[in-house]
Order: sequence, then structure tokens, then C-alpha cells
Amino acid sequence: MRFLLIIKATEYSEAGLAGGKDYREAMISYKKSLAKKGALLADEELQPSSIGLRITYPMKGENPQVLAGPFPVNQDLIMEYMLINVSSEDEALNWALRMPVPKVRGKYEIELRRLKEKLESIQDPGIKAMEASLQDQLNVLKNL
Repeated sequence: MRFLLIIKATEYSEAGLAGGKDYREAMISYKKSLAKKGALLADEELQPSSIGLRITYPMKGENPQVLAGPFPVNQDLIMEYMLINVSSEDEALNWALRMPVPKVRGKYEIELRRLKEKLESIQDPGIKAMEASLQDQLNVLKNL
């Protein structure tokens, strides 16, 4: 199962301030542990929203609005994300809880979200049964 660990932006990350040497070293060690277990699929840090753009599509089919950053931190901005592949939600939660947290940087938030697996719907027995039934019906129609 693939999960996205979404590390929310803080006032410090939006100001371009790193978490300090101890935090950076702890994160490197944490990511190496994930990689050694074969669980780390992707790991990316985002630039502060001050150099980002936001595209908003108003209602009623109006033209999109493009807004330049910075954006308020209280709008759930993302600072970094990691994509991991693990065997269960409990394992993903365990990895999320092991993630180092800066000691003096205020509130720190990690969101854990499971990705939809493309093959889940194909492998679902109910869907396979419906597909078989539809195929039988098509075969009957072809023979008419």
C-alpha cells in the first residue's frame, strides 16, 4: 500500500528557515531507514509559497485567476512530502510517528493519506464477477 506523508508548512519553512542541524541530520537518518527498508518511493521538499502561484477556477465557467504567493500558512500549505510503500496502514502510521520533529519551531503537522491503487478496482471480486457477466451477455448478443 502506498501512503503519502504530507508535512505541512510552518511560518519558519515559509520564511526559508531550516529546522537546524540536529533536525536535518535526524531527517537524513530517518529517510535512510525508510530507503533501507525499501519503503521510500519519493521524497521532495517544496520551495516557500512566496515563489509559487495559485490558480483558482471561479464558478460559472469564468476564466481562471492566477495569484502570486506568498500564501497564508493557515491555508494548509505543504512544505515536503514523502511517498512510501508499506504493507499496512499501521506500518505507515508507525513511520509517520517516527519522523523527526524540530524541537523549537512551534506546531508541526504531518498528514498521512493512502493513495488509491490503480489495480484495486480491477482485482475486486465483485467487479470481476460483473465483468464476466457482461462478457457472457456480449457473447450471447454476438450469437443472435
